[in-house]
Amino acid sequence: MKSSEIIIEKIIHCLKKRDKSHHTPLFLGNEKKYLVDCIKKTYVSYVGKFVDLFERKIANYTKSNFAVATSSGTSALHLLLNYHGIGKNDEVLVPSFTYVATVNPIHHCGADPNFVDIELNTLGVCPKKLEKYLKKTAYIKNKVCINKKTKKKIKALIAVHAHGFPCEITKLKKICKKYNLLLFEDAAEALGSFYKKKHLGTFGDAAILSFNGNKTITTGSGGAVLVKNYKIAQKLKHISTQAKIPSQIDMAFDYIGFNYRMSNVSAAIGCAQLEKINKILKLKRKNYYMYKNFLGKINNLVEIMKEPNNSKTNYWMVTIVFKNLKDRNVVLKTLRLKGYGLRSTWRPLHTLKIYKNCQKDNMANSLKAFKTTVNLPSSALINHE
Repeated sequence: MKSSEIIIEKIIHCLKKRDKSHHTPLFLGNEKKYLVDCIKKTYVSYVGKFVDLFERKIANYTKSNFAVATSSGTSALHLLLNYHGIGKNDEVLVPSFTYVATVNPIHHCGADPNFVDIELNTLGVCPKKLEKYLKKTAYIKNKVCINKKTKKKIKALIAVHAHGFPCEITKLKKICKKYNLLLFEDAAEALGSFYKKKHLGTFGDAAILSFNGNKTITTGSGGAVLVKNYKIAQKLKHISTQAKIPSQIDMAFDYIGFNYRMSNVSAAIGCAQLEKINKILKLKRKNYYMYKNFLGKINNLVEIMKEPNNSKTNYWMVTIVFKNLKDRNVVLKTLRLKGYGLRSTWRPLHTLKIYKNCQKDNMANSLKAFKTTVNLPSSALINHE
């Protein structure tokens, strides 16, 4: 039997009579009750009790000072970059191995992505490669990090916690301090993941979360910005609602804002989902051990990514690494045709036509990760009884 056939057989046997979907949301509690409340009271836009309640619940769960609920994770990041004045003649360091929504807001602000490589054990930005890259490409002038080649200001690093795995966030924080860079965490996939008992998204200057339909908990479509400062949180809320000035007699605005506020309907779903988050996380961890039990017996063919030391991940996506590069495409194509919700990890963004001209470091690890990794079906429904 070929190695690819062995892997396929193991995955099929593992998921026998179980949910095969990529990531179907799981509704366990008060979702319907809270939605009915929104409809009865006619509060279905961003006005209503659930939006503020959801923000308080997210801030409390993550131990962040403040959370600002938005219409999506993408809008949360765009809002954050806009607030910090990132725009034309600025650059933002960002991994190429990430979902395109991490990078598009940089472009929307008029700034340029500057791609950096990852490390293979966490799939997050590699601190060693980042520092080496900055030494080669940047210098500090008047406390501002300048790109030697483009002469543009390098303003920030977006550190992505890929698939809910913590990147080396404390090491990256030290590098950002050394080069006077803002540190933003893309924790879109990391709700329920911790490093040294501290929730991801609370290490940097600010962070974003996503509550898309495939995330650990969902609001249908939604996101949030996590911030430490009350004034910043209030400003972000103001900007996210078109920067309308409160008035009983006039309609006026004091900033070019956005329609980025989360709706009361979405927040209602989110509040119900948060009430069951511990159960959902237990089910997703059970997914990991299930796959480990079946695929661990063929560890000469594939390896299951596990949480790094000093961390507890949400196992949002159970990810396997293929030892034989040829097996990856065969397994992926065969099982997808059979209706299994496997997916490839992200094609590195520097290889796409839309971003091919951006400055970048050597991307050896990003390219290798793309060629060798696959996300297995990871819905909490798999082990829900």
